[in-house]
Amino acid sequence: MISKKYNPHTTVSIVMASAFFVFLRFFRYFPADKVIFSAIVMMFVLFGIEIFGENPAFCIGRISSSFLGAFFIPLALMHMVYIRNLNGGMKFVFFIFIAVWVLDTMAYAFGKALGKHKLAKNVSPKKTLEGAIAGIVFGVLAAVACRCIFMSDILTLQNAVILGLVIAVTGQFSDLAESLIKRDGNVKDSGKIVPGHGGVFDRFDSYLFTAPAVYYILRILK
Repeated sequence: MISKKYNPHTTVSIVMASAFFVFLRFFRYFPADKVIFSAIVMMFVLFGIEIFGENPAFCIGRISSSFLGAFFIPLALMHMVYIRNLNGGMKFVFFIFIAVWVLDTMAYAFGKALGKHKLAKNVSPKKTLEGAIAGIVFGVLAAVACRCIFMSDILTLQNAVILGLVIAVTGQFSDLAESLIKRDGNVKDSGKIVPGHGGVFDRFDSYLFTAPAVYYILRILK
């Protein structure tokens, strides 16, 4: 996706992202000092490649796009593992998946049927304010439904509403963030690994900011 414009160090990014994911997997909670250390190592490697490379032109774009793929995206999605490690974590993981699926579906349906006002026309012209509002409403309703069906023992109704709002807002914001990246790269999908559905990132873009937000909200609420 980004490679069409910035030509990032894809292989290096994949290796570092994999190592970073495995590294963090061994820690139950958010290891801030180790994350900072990992970020510094990644930047050191990327700058080293550019310093001793053949063409320093546009190096900032390559370094930035490589770092985005190797560090931020894996770190954001890694929070799903941290959520899984919390008390009742697997239920919260399903809770997030269900709420995101419902809000995405309803935002699309209502946006297509009733949408008149563009939400972010320069980034994603098809998304509308009406669809976003519907996504928030149904995201909260989905969260409340999940609480009533299989989470009443670990989640209060009030906290379900709070989490539903957080998921509904950050889920749509995450989707817009990926649209921004694709818009800058002038591509429709993030890849072709999933036939008919774009790249892997297209399947998980809604969790980019959602997973970290839910994790920290849960830590506060608990």
